[in-house]
Amino acid sequence: MKNLSLILVFLFAINLTFAQDSDQDFLAEANLNENSIIPKTSIGSNGFEFTTLDVGINTKYSEYGSGFFMNKFIMVSAKKLGGLSKKDKATGEGYKNLFCLDIKDDGSLKKPLLFSRIINTYTNNEDQITFSPDEQTMYFTRSTKDNTSIYKLYKVTLEKDSHGNWIEEELLNVNTNGYSIENPFVSPNGKFLYFSSNKPGGYGGYDLYVSKIKENGSLTEVKNLGDKINTQLDDKYPSIPKDGEYLYFSSQGHDNIGGFDIFKSKIITNGFRTPINLGNTINTEYDEVAYFMASKNKGYLSSNKSLGKGRYDIYKFSVKDVAQNLEGVIVDKDSQIKLPNTLVVLFNEEGEEIARQKTKENATYNFKVNPFESYTIAIEKDGFDKANFDFTSNIRGDKTYNKKLELDATKAVIEEVEDKKMIVVNNIYFDYNKWSIKQESLISLNSIARILAEYPEMKIEINAHTDNRGNDSYNMKLSKKRAASALSYLVSKGVNRERLISHGYGETQPLIDCKTSCDDDEYQKNRRIEFIIIE
Repeated sequence: MKNLSLILVFLFAINLTFAQDSDQDFLAEANLNENSIIPKTSIGSNGFEFTTLDVGINTKYSEYGSGFFMNKFIMVSAKKLGGLSKKDKATGEGYKNLFCLDIKDDGSLKKPLLFSRIINTYTNNEDQITFSPDEQTMYFTRSTKDNTSIYKLYKVTLEKDSHGNWIEEELLNVNTNGYSIENPFVSPNGKFLYFSSNKPGGYGGYDLYVSKIKENGSLTEVKNLGDKINTQLDDKYPSIPKDGEYLYFSSQGHDNIGGFDIFKSKIITNGFRTPINLGNTINTEYDEVAYFMASKNKGYLSSNKSLGKGRYDIYKFSVKDVAQNLEGVIVDKDSQIKLPNTLVVLFNEEGEEIARQKTKENATYNFKVNPFESYTIAIEKDGFDKANFDFTSNIRGDKTYNKKLELDATKAVIEEVEDKKMIVVNNIYFDYNKWSIKQESLISLNSIARILAEYPEMKIEINAHTDNRGNDSYNMKLSKKRAASALSYLVSKGVNRERLISHGYGETQPLIDCKTSCDDDEYQKNRRIEFIIIE
């Protein structure tokens, strides 16, 4: 009975502690504004607008996040659990334990509950944990008995059909005696485990490492993430959102405001891009750590900034990416004539297609881009050489980049086509039912004029053709007018009228005999002008 009474007293003390904390934790969130802290450096927003608010469960002790499990938020807390709990002499706080919390609709957190009586030991520090995608395997860190500042990495398995019974505890072979492994994080695809460690062979302090996860959950091939990510100072707290696009981590190095700042680095095939500081709307002179995305624009982080209640507090955040656009016009390099109907494709640094569009009559294009990203713009148009242009969005904040892109016209060539000697150029374009030449086609006619200037004795026949829409007689007249328009333009460019003959053939000589089932592309190919060399 005496033992039972002690247990009841202990449990009552735990509940009383949480109840007292909860009464004080639900303060007015609007009063918490970390932007009042003046940063040491001139780092701006870097294209990320954050709003951070207290989650409602912070105490005078350290609390920080450790991701998600079964749609709950996992928290590490150094809160002393009742009168029987012990204090860690190294920190002056209680031994850290793991808690799970339901998430409210507004993102604040409900009353913490102990995560697992099997994992929490009360005589060691249990630190951050992470789970396989199916949530059946857990990796966690626990301090050693000899030194509460050194953590080892363990693996456990959730017993089938149990309610939180973790079994088969295993100390993993990636641990190094006398050194710490911390902040484990399983990649969204379940193939890799990231962690931080101060083991020998790194760049200094704590470095970030990655290890492949075998089918049985054990680890192999530990690899340092390299000097693109790691610095001479501490680099810790890796996390990757579900889309697997970026690695987020905290670092005391890189381009830093102060303490630990949160950075993100684009994950690419051969490693990582240069990390970007998330800016002074979230980072301060204090430490910002344990950054976990709950959705595309919301998540949780921890900070020891002076506005908090304890050593570390958990904050919810929402992020609004600053709007940036890349726009411009496509023109012919020599004449600066605008080029409608040009295919423009945007690729990211990995060569993956982001978006594509065809320019309209005004020959303009417009893409949404992200700050501090590298892109390639690929351009393609009939009658012009294909071209690629590199672009980097290297300015923070709202920005519209304007980039005029110039294409080189493919030179006109003389070829034999079906027993005819022709000057082959890009098609001459007309609007439907019109004979005035579109401006973009003047580029092709200019190339014809250059050929004729190069061969002053050459004579040509200008033959115009229509598609099969409309009346036969009308199409014949229309084709003659189009041929005459081309002839008149060449004369205006200095070509002797005696060297030119024009004919219209209406719809009588289609390139594609599609009759009544033509598509727009087939109509366009039939609606053409040919330049036949007659002398």
